[in-house]
Amino acid sequence: MNNINWNDFEKIELRAGTVVEVEEFPEARKPAFKLRIDFGTEIGLKRSSAQIKDLYRAEELLHKQVICVVNFPAKQVGPFISECLVTGLYNERGEVVLAVPDRQVQNGARLG
Repeated sequence: MNNINWNDFEKIELRAGTVVEVEEFPEARKPAFKLRIDFGTEIGLKRSSAQIKDLYRAEELLHKQVICVVNFPAKQVGPFISECLVTGLYNERGEVVLAVPDRQVQNGARLG
């Protein structure tokens, strides 16, 4: 593991957002959803490709708050442009468990 300093950490914009749209992403190489996430008035709506189909169904993702990196450059994922990274942790089977606030927070709230 490489150490980073506090200034490096402060550059990462980890923000809470609410999933407002979920679509299947059949063109993805690994099973994924296309998500539209609301980060409030400062940041607005961003789209993300999320490989989380092992543990989550589309209907349970809708209106769920998630924690995302919002200041990565946009990334082409097949025919889709992903604008933020939905964060999660790998369980013992290699499945992604979403990193989420344990209480409702304002969309756009910064992790810090």
